[in-house]
Amino acid sequence: MKALILVGGFGTRLRPLTLSFPKPLVEFANKPMILHQIEALKAIGVTEVVLAINYQPEVMMTFLKEFEEKVGIKITCSQETEPLGTAGPLALARDKLIDDSGKPFFVLNSDVISEYPFKQMIEFHKGHGGEASIMVTKVDEPSKYGVVVMEESTGKVQKFVEKPKLFVGNKINAGIYLLNPSVLDKIELRPTSIEKEVFPKIAAENKLFAMVLPGFWMDIGQPRDYITGLRLYLDSLRKNSSSKLAVGAHIVGNVLVDETAKIGEGCLIGPDVAIGPGCVIESGVRLSRCTVMRGVRIKNHACISSSIIGWHSTVGQWARVENMTILGEDVHVSDEIYSNGGVVLPHKEIKSSILKPEIVM
Repeated sequence: MKALILVGGFGTRLRPLTLSFPKPLVEFANKPMILHQIEALKAIGVTEVVLAINYQPEVMMTFLKEFEEKVGIKITCSQETEPLGTAGPLALARDKLIDDSGKPFFVLNSDVISEYPFKQMIEFHKGHGGEASIMVTKVDEPSKYGVVVMEESTGKVQKFVEKPKLFVGNKINAGIYLLNPSVLDKIELRPTSIEKEVFPKIAAENKLFAMVLPGFWMDIGQPRDYITGLRLYLDSLRKNSSSKLAVGAHIVGNVLVDETAKIGEGCLIGPDVAIGPGCVIESGVRLSRCTVMRGVRIKNHACISSSIIGWHSTVGQWARVENMTILGEDVHVSDEIYSNGGVVLPHKEIKSSILKPEIVM
């Protein structure tokens, strides 16, 4: 089986992190975002992953060669010269996706994190005999999304309603599809949307079916959702009683700590924290709901909550960093500084407090 991952554009919503790395390579729970998907695909027998890419393909491919060997799966690139939307890339990668087997292939949005129930999806797809399956997830506020209206009993999709003003349902497109090769005949090589142009056509022929995603789901393409996604992901590890979660007197709730990180005396860490490789957390530090990326140093008695600390940054002694502060790569926060929602571009030194959410260039 094959799979296509829609990697797409510049990752502007996750800046300043994406100023240093393409978004799929930004770590989530101590692993590049895209690797979560590639490993899950490999586990159910996918042998080749095609990445639809239009930004920094060289950087991506260097990293992916390394993943290829580590995961043991073939990874190729399909490069757009102009942005082709969410369906155009399928037409562009047509020759890479089609083989003699006639088997369906997966399509995934690269920002989506979940338990990836691919196996159940294959069974569901075989069972309904249609042309395409999409995964949907239930949300509390459907008015922010495109809602999928479907028959509850069969999963047959009736229509899509974009950001409905009136309640029509609470299931939205989760960005995970399983498509028969024949779907490619419906897609032209031009900028086009799979959700707005291709799926409604298939639904009109009664050949589009939706499966409700079991477990959690999050689009982690922006900081607030990234932090929420980390909580859901760590919860899911806890439910599956994963040995990856840290334990100890200084740990509260679900925490992921790389084995090469060093943690000092008297710290209190958690809930919902990921600490990357080579980090140094000095004594008396308090961390909650945050991600601390590779090579970061947090000095004595600093306090960090609801924030993302980018690669090789430092947070000074007694500093307080909170409220969706995002530090880009190699940012240095001086001692006793307060950051309330500062978004700091890479290679900066912060010598005065950031009292209200703002971008520091």
